[in-house]
Amino acid sequence: MVLLNPCEIFILFDFLPIIVYIEGMRTIKIRAPYMGLTFKKVWAMSQETDRKLQESALQIKEMSKETDRRLEEAALQIKEMSEKTDRILQEAALQTKENSKEWDARRKEIDYIQKENSRMIGNLGGRMGDLVEHLVIPNILEKFNKRGYAFGRAGRHVRYHGPDGNYLAEVDILLENGDTVLAVEVKTVLTAQDVKDHVKRMQKLRLYADERKDQRKLLGAVTGAIASPQVKDFALKNGFFVLEQTGDTMRINVPDDFSPRVW
Repeated sequence: MVLLNPCEIFILFDFLPIIVYIEGMRTIKIRAPYMGLTFKKVWAMSQETDRKLQESALQIKEMSKETDRRLEEAALQIKEMSEKTDRILQEAALQTKENSKEWDARRKEIDYIQKENSRMIGNLGGRMGDLVEHLVIPNILEKFNKRGYAFGRAGRHVRYHGPDGNYLAEVDILLENGDTVLAVEVKTVLTAQDVKDHVKRMQKLRLYADERKDQRKLLGAVTGAIASPQVKDFALKNGFFVLEQTGDTMRINVPDDFSPRVW
C-alpha cells in the first residue's frame, strides 16, 4: 500500500481532477488539463446543471400540457365535425326519402295520364278505323266486281279460330265468292309493319282454308286514311291491292300491269 504525503493529499483534494497511479514503488500524480477547477466550482456547476435540467423538465412538462390541450381541442373539433357530418347525412337521407316519395307519387300520376292518353288515342284510332271501313265498304264490292271478281258479300271483323278454339286472325273486311276470297286490312295510318303483318295473316288464312279443304284463291288488300307513297309501293311489291279514299268514296290504286299475289 502506498501512502500519500500531506502535500500530495492537498493536491489530490484541492485541485480536481487528478489522476493517480502506481508505477513500481512510486506514486505518480498527473493533473488534468483544467487545473483551475476546484470542488466548489464543480459543485456550483453541478447545481447549475441541475437547475437547467429542472427548467428543461418544466418546459417539457408545459409543452406536453400544451400539446395535450391542443390534441383535446383537435379531438373536440373532429367530434363536432363528425356530428355535423352525421346530421347533414341524416338530413340528406331524409330529404332523399321525401323526394323519393314525391317522385313515386308523380310517377304514378304520369303513368295514369299516359295510360289514359293511350286509351283515348286507341279509342280515337278505333273510331278512325271504323270511319275508314264505312268509307270503303259501300263501294268495295262495286269496284272489285268491275274488275271481274263478282264478289257476292262483304263481311266485317271476321275472326278465325283453330280446331282447339285458339284465336288465329281477324280480317277487317272480307269479300267472298265461289272461287276467291279477298282479305282487306284497314288502318288509320298504314305502315310497312302493317303490310308485313298482313302477309303473316294471309299465310294463316291459307293454312286455315287448307285444313278445311277450302281451295279458293286468297287475295289481299290494304288501305289507310294515311299512307306514304313508300308504304303503298311496299304493299304493291308484296302483291296487295292498295285502296285509297277519295272524298266519300274509294278507288283501287294499282298499276295497269299489276298482278295480285295468290295465297
